[in-house]
Amino acid sequence: MTAEPLSVVVVSRHRAEALTRCLLGLSQQDHPQMEVIVVADPQGLAALTAKGLMVKTVAFDQANISAARNAGLALAAGGITAFIDDDAVPEPTWASRLCAPFADGAVVAATGFVRGRNGISFQWKASEVDVLAQDHPLDVAENSPSLHKATSQRAVKTQGTNCAFRTADLRAIGGFDPAFRFYLDEADVNLRIADRGLTAVVPLAQVHHGFAASSRRRADRVPVTLHDIGASSAVFLRRHSPAQITNGKALMHMQQRQRVIGHMVAGRIEPRDVKHLMSSLEAGWQDGMGRSLGPLPPLVGDASPFVALPETGTRQGHVIAGRSWERGRLMNEARNAVATGHVVTVFVFEPGFRRHWHQFHPTGFWLQTGGLWGKSDRHARRLPITSLSARVQEEVERLRATRATGP
Repeated sequence: MTAEPLSVVVVSRHRAEALTRCLLGLSQQDHPQMEVIVVADPQGLAALTAKGLMVKTVAFDQANISAARNAGLALAAGGITAFIDDDAVPEPTWASRLCAPFADGAVVAATGFVRGRNGISFQWKASEVDVLAQDHPLDVAENSPSLHKATSQRAVKTQGTNCAFRTADLRAIGGFDPAFRFYLDEADVNLRIADRGLTAVVPLAQVHHGFAASSRRRADRVPVTLHDIGASSAVFLRRHSPAQITNGKALMHMQQRQRVIGHMVAGRIEPRDVKHLMSSLEAGWQDGMGRSLGPLPPLVGDASPFVALPETGTRQGHVIAGRSWERGRLMNEARNAVATGHVVTVFVFEPGFRRHWHQFHPTGFWLQTGGLWGKSDRHARRLPITSLSARVQEEVERLRATRATGP
């Protein structure tokens, strides 16, 4: 079956280095017909020009991710439009797996699983969201897609860093609501698009999300302001459950206070920071209560031609492994293999039991480090003493479902 052309929208603001890394990961996708649309600030666009990347671009430097996504959606020439954050990198099979369920004409949306900072543990699996903006874990098989019917009261929650929509349907509902400048923007779309068809959960469509620092949070995920969360919560409740707005606000306030207190107990912030953050939450709430919530007219595309990202499609996998004292040689070998068009995975193991990290290197290969007998699965028992070759084979098998790892 021929893959339907796919448009991938990446929104970036003041994170040029993360953006170029994300685009390098996108260039290794196995989807054969894929274009990339970058909506970014001038510095980010300048970085793309310097790299000579063949992508569509939109100059945009406002703190409003919904408006930015709509700007990208307007340029989308693919029948499916996917979204990924600039501080994320997709597995090489991400785009193909995420798009596959759209072969069923009843599917209008899809989402996948998200791995966190260590590249191994899951940051997000599957969940539904209700009209009070509350998440409800969704039990799904982790090796195959599943289809779910939503309602205007409860729908599968697609993650903004790992989601796709049928382009015509997303435009028909008005795209993303600019009243959501950040937070709950996808949840709002999920409830508004619910009556148009099914949502697919695709566990093996995976991205690695690093949570880069921004104006809203530090690199360790500690918030510096809760203004946008308060504002978007108010907008969401006004839009989807105006009769329950008092209960919704109480839930939001309790959950954010628990989050902030947790950071304080862990020593990441001081007690005085708790008052500051909760004050920013209330100020955001008042802001959100005053924002305009008019009807969302359908978005109109600009008839932009499809601009395929060159050299995407099936690639051969290549695995490189060795000891920590061989790191320099292994890294050079990896860069050479990337230059020949391979999807490259490098394992650098040291003696001992140090936990593993798995990340996409800025020069284009996947790198896993840790102790030869350390845990890659954080929930697994400590591994028995084993050889380098046996451990590498075990890790290759773990990755094979989402990445080419060789013959």
